[in-house]
Amino acid sequence: MSNLLSITCFIPAVAALILGIFLRGEDEAAQRNAKWVALIATSLTFIVSLFILFGFDPSDTGFQFVEEHPWLLGLEYKMGVDGISVLFVLLTTFIMPLTIAASWDVKTRVKEYMIAFLVLETLMLGVFMALDLVLFYLFFEAGLIPMFLIIGIWGGKERIYASFKFFLYTFAGSVLMLVAMVAMYAQAGTTDIETLLTFQFASDPITFLGIRFAAGLQTLLWIGFFASFAVKMPMWPVHTWLPDAHVQAPTAGSVVLAAILLKMGGYGFLRFSLPMFPEASADLAPLVFWMSAIAIVYTSLVALVQEDMKKLIAYSSVAHMGYVTMGIFAANQQGIDGAIFQMLSHGFISGALFLCVGVIYDRMHTRDIDAYGGLVNRMPAYAMIFMLFTMANVGLPGTSGFVGEFLTLMGIFQVNTIIAAVATTGVILSAAYALWLYRRVVFGDLIKESLRTISDMTRREKAIFAPLVVMTLWLGVYPSLITDIIGPSTEALVQNYETATAEGREATRVAASH
Repeated sequence: MSNLLSITCFIPAVAALILGIFLRGEDEAAQRNAKWVALIATSLTFIVSLFILFGFDPSDTGFQFVEEHPWLLGLEYKMGVDGISVLFVLLTTFIMPLTIAASWDVKTRVKEYMIAFLVLETLMLGVFMALDLVLFYLFFEAGLIPMFLIIGIWGGKERIYASFKFFLYTFAGSVLMLVAMVAMYAQAGTTDIETLLTFQFASDPITFLGIRFAAGLQTLLWIGFFASFAVKMPMWPVHTWLPDAHVQAPTAGSVVLAAILLKMGGYGFLRFSLPMFPEASADLAPLVFWMSAIAIVYTSLVALVQEDMKKLIAYSSVAHMGYVTMGIFAANQQGIDGAIFQMLSHGFISGALFLCVGVIYDRMHTRDIDAYGGLVNRMPAYAMIFMLFTMANVGLPGTSGFVGEFLTLMGIFQVNTIIAAVATTGVILSAAYALWLYRRVVFGDLIKESLRTISDMTRREKAIFAPLVVMTLWLGVYPSLITDIIGPSTEALVQNYETATAEGREATRVAASH
């Protein structure tokens, strides 16, 4: 099907339009209808996206399912997926129906709530499918708006502060990316991402065919894109918006934020920084390594002293994204494979952990760790599921969390053993804060009177967790499910990166000698 990507991308937007136009009232029937429309639309989007996966050829390292149409003011509407982006599309369509199902108890402005999530899904899918700089930027930036509203309207007591902090941090970084994109267009004369990814050097290293940005310009462009993607990940020290956003966001908002939105930063590094600015990436990789290592150790230590469950898991996310950025800029097969695997795995695990917090928050209306204890006595099913995802977050072998961390550490070890040693301490620290959290919430005697009547998970809640449990265990014992798809594309990326870096430096050396 020639328009399969567009169909997948815009099904949620069409459903949002239907809700906005045809659904009226705030009565119970209208609320129920809004939930069902959103659930059916997101489920249909996932089913349609499976046709992308089934029709995808991993051995083809180019873009597939490409759609190209003239657009506004001479710009191109161009979409496509390759081995790096296709699984992020699947992750997005997989997570969204679960977030809608987890929002079944929402009572306030239900129609608007569902519209916000449906629009957000279309915009997130667009980021991973766009093959034009302008189109990518529009999807990337527009995604801020529904998440801003989700936090600001349906969030906690400090929701206004958290939503504005989230918006301003991410918008400020993206402005620099926009400036870099304008400079790229002025230099290359095109906004086509597929063209910009092509490096074809002639035999004379001073002249070249295709597009190559000069070393000095590469550095400036790299910094512009880095400012946006580093905030989005988020990397230390621009991570402070994330804990506030997570704490104040509703449960479904936290799930989408951790499982999908953070991955846009890592995807951006893989799509733009490494292939388009290879010399700058090689020169500035040590900076990224140290920022990542500091993030892993520092945010793990900060997580150890948190009293709010959501904030602890938020700092855990920052630490785990540190492994991702290290693996990407290690720029070898193991590092990049591990980074992509870690992002996908983290989508399942962190999403499940925030859902675990949501389960008990819905019953007790507090995220304070001290308010709990001994839940295993009243909630054995919850205790078992929470334990599984706690162990996966730590990186227990047999879970998907182990594979991603192991591959990224292997990749960075080949490049910088000191950074690898520092990063490995994060594995120990993650066990400390994750088990500390689990011990205080689940184990011990049930001594608090307020917990004596707490009920275990409902069938709906168990059904939400079931797909996440399956994926976490399946990828843990059968990681080639992912690596077979991403492997050829990451191998081509590494080869092109090494070739472009070597030839670019030779061109710079020869030019300097003249």
